[in-house]
Amino acid sequence: MSGYDAGAGVTGLIGAISFVFIAIGFYLLQPNQAVVLTLFGSYQGTDRATGLRWTWPWIGKKKVSVRANNIISDKIKVNDLRGNPIEMAAQVVWRVTDSAQALFDVDDYKAFVMVQIEAAVRTIGSRYPYDDFEHLEVTLRGNHDQVGVELRQELIARLKVAGITVDECGFTHLAYAQEIAGAMLRRQQAQAVVAARKTLVEGAVGMVEMALEMLSEKNVVHLDDERRAAMVSNLMVVLCGERDTQPVVNTGSLYQ
Repeated sequence: MSGYDAGAGVTGLIGAISFVFIAIGFYLLQPNQAVVLTLFGSYQGTDRATGLRWTWPWIGKKKVSVRANNIISDKIKVNDLRGNPIEMAAQVVWRVTDSAQALFDVDDYKAFVMVQIEAAVRTIGSRYPYDDFEHLEVTLRGNHDQVGVELRQELIARLKVAGITVDECGFTHLAYAQEIAGAMLRRQQAQAVVAARKTLVEGAVGMVEMALEMLSEKNVVHLDDERRAAMVSNLMVVLCGERDTQPVVNTGSLYQ
């Protein structure tokens, strides 16, 4: 009986060791997960098949999520093309495309993404002016879609080394820095007033010209140069004045 017990004990021990040996080799992969396999520090491949998987126990296994990640960066201060300090923040949707690169080519790929987002935002922010009332230049505020495309291209180029791509990105915050916000607001208001005045004067000149042409064509009245100048002056006052005009009845003539 003692020999039988010893044999049973050895068999049980071997079975337990075999069970542990086999169990260590199992790993579970959920959708959009990958496992990077290594053998004594040497890269052996990447497994992306979902479900319960098994490999030799001495194979190292490191899981990497390949799901989409959404990040909103912190607000940073950037000098635009004209040197004006502005505040910017971006929203970026990124994901890992090469698990081996993400693990082996950079120290911490998530921290790497955050640093490169900030660097890309600074690069794009300094490439264009914040605003342009004459609409002659590409601006950060006026060409949001175009600048967003360039930001995505910049990020893809920077993150390629880490096996990461960018699906979508855009600015979540874009404004002048507090120290110049008041001055730039007054400047914008002044430029808006000038632009509005310019449009108003152009319209008034066209209306005056049309009025004089119609009076001449229909022979309503014949005006000499002095009367024409007086009429033009009165019409411009009426059309361009900010306040309602008060009619003046002239009982005499222009020369009295």
